Amino acid sequence: MNPQFERLRDALGDTYSIDRELGKGGMATVYLAQDKKHDRVVALKVLHQELAASLGAERFLREIKMVARLNHPHILPLFDSDVADSFLYYVMPYVEGESLRERLDRQQLLPIDEAIRHARSIASALDYAHRQSIIHRDIKPENVMLYEGEAMVMDFGIAKAVSAAGSQTLTQTGMMVGTPAYVSPEQAAGEELDARSDQYSLACVVYEMLSGERPFTGATAQAVMAKRFSETPKPIRTLRGAVPENVERALEKAMAADSSKRFATTAIFSQALINTSLKTPSDTQTLPNQVVSTAKSVAVLPFANMSADAENEYFTDGMAEEIINALTKIQSLRVASRTSSFAFKGKNEDIGEIGRKLKVSTVLEGSVRKMGNRLRITAQLVNVADGYQLWSERYDREMEDVFAIQDDISQAIVKALRVILSEDEKKAIEKPRTVNVEAYDFYLRGRQYFHQWRRKAMEHARQMFNRAIEIDPDYAIAYAGVADCCSFLYQYWDARESNLRQAEAASKKALELEPGLAEAHLSRGIALSLTKQFGEAEQEFETAMRLDPKLFEAAYFFGRALRAEGRNEESAKMFERAALLRPEDFQAPNFLASAYTALGKTAEADSACRRAVKLIEERLALEPGDTRATALGAVTYANNNEPDKAVALVRRSLEIDPEDSMLLYTVACTYSLLGKSEDALEYLRQAVDNGFGHKEWIEHDGDFDSIRELPRFKAIVQAM
Repeated sequence: MNPQFERLRDALGDTYSIDRELGKGGMATVYLAQDKKHDRVVALKVLHQELAASLGAERFLREIKMVARLNHPHILPLFDSDVADSFLYYVMPYVEGESLRERLDRQQLLPIDEAIRHARSIASALDYAHRQSIIHRDIKPENVMLYEGEAMVMDFGIAKAVSAAGSQTLTQTGMMVGTPAYVSPEQAAGEELDARSDQYSLACVVYEMLSGERPFTGATAQAVMAKRFSETPKPIRTLRGAVPENVERALEKAMAADSSKRFATTAIFSQALINTSLKTPSDTQTLPNQVVSTAKSVAVLPFANMSADAENEYFTDGMAEEIINALTKIQSLRVASRTSSFAFKGKNEDIGEIGRKLKVSTVLEGSVRKMGNRLRITAQLVNVADGYQLWSERYDREMEDVFAIQDDISQAIVKALRVILSEDEKKAIEKPRTVNVEAYDFYLRGRQYFHQWRRKAMEHARQMFNRAIEIDPDYAIAYAGVADCCSFLYQYWDARESNLRQAEAASKKALELEPGLAEAHLSRGIALSLTKQFGEAEQEFETAMRLDPKLFEAAYFFGRALRAEGRNEESAKMFERAALLRPEDFQAPNFLASAYTALGKTAEADSACRRAVKLIEERLALEPGDTRATALGAVTYANNNEPDKAVALVRRSLEIDPEDSMLLYTVACTYSLLGKSEDALEYLRQAVDNGFGHKEWIEHDGDFDSIRELPRFKAIVQAM
């Protein structure tokens, strides 16, 4: 037995039971191990001793800690890292699959559609990391695992840590960060790197997946790297004529020796791989696609109310919403939003058709019968492709068991779809809840009213949340609900200072009760932004996004707060993030278009506007009565130079409620964009008179640029 292997076993024996060596790389040895605490099989990677000695434990752990925060469906998560008896190690899930290198060794090249799909998955992972200011530095087939047909990038950590150690460490160990066949020219030359270096490496990998050859070959590593400076790769269509022309163009651009001639971001490169036009794609500068496995996507439909009392619908809706909220916290699972799923409420539509419309591969449906304190809940997960049940269960329980049932259903979906959970995700799904069930019942009533997004409904929602708090004074998320109701009432319908004071007080109390609740930080951020405490609000929004990276509302309302400050560039970034988190949402691209217009980025604004039009039309086709889509749709059509459609939605908005200040405000925006200044001013006055209170938003809303200098406009704003 290898003495070093025995020493490693002894050093980690309390935590990990090491089974055997799986393989060796340039910087680490990989072992198959059992995580004793969590009873799971893991891949334990131990840095080679000479590298560990040169790097040092402190630097290694500091750098890899940054990488541990990465949470993305196509990044293999980091479970653990530490030092034991001079061994530096980190731990990842053990994935039962093969690496892309093993696949290429076995098959030489991949089908074109599969290669492009993997390329876009890897690009999505890289783009996410780049937005966290992390560069991989060693993209190659060996660092891509294929798990159930999906690409997952690994080893962000080791390259980052070693690179941070600097050239002295590399010289001492005789190692380099990066692999000669895939390394960018600037990395080969030892220059400072940015995200475009990873883009180059990815293009080399895509080239190999499609052609079966590496773009540069040579007798030695030095010869391979030297060719980057003196040669260009063969056009890929000379090696495989079936490769589309747009893919060839995209690869040539991404592998440009001069990094300034590559795509601006990896997301744009990703879109270029599927863009058949001759132009460089601009849509993805605005809305880069996040690539998520279609095998790991689900829509949770509103549960059917089988109770004798029709009023119990709030409870059945709430059950579905709670499951959606739990599943949305999982990075590797794409979950259709509540808004999208609930558009099918009461409609007897085929599951396959629902799945196709929502672009998901599985659908959860169920029913609830509530009889006093007894519950009967049935649920089934259906595969869209063939209609077969992947899982089903019936629960006959007491009301007190409602949280356990929700957790059970969420975990069953995770298991059925074979989703790998990070530690944080496991904690989020399995988090024990000690809420009084009567208070929870009122909380669900409040949520049903809240989603109606009208003044009276918002007031009823606040009453329900307050009733929940009376029953359970420690109910943090109910306080957050009160804060949100007060903030939105102030902003859209009832601009009394008392609403602002209540929003501040309730959001503060929510945080005192549960500092780790992302929704509480979000509520606090919204309340603080409305009271012009922008610096503190920014901290709260950022904390909310850190605690729950997939919380759409955090990015969306942060974008709105920044827009109200006139910080258009930062606002655009937040709306981009929101659009990535919820691709079917029409609000984020609408405001993104407005932010880009303010920045003078006409092409990007037009692209975002077209995207918003498409999404609004899809939404109104599903739910013609959607008030928000109707109102914003009018503004979006006006921005898109479609005046007839804009006016049609203006009329529909006024038919819904001619005194609703939020609707009146969007009517004013629409008329301003259409050049109808008198109509715009009149409806703006009505909106303010009826309670619209967000003065800073009006001051920075580009929709009013055509009337901003008019005396009547200034008078309306000044009087607020």
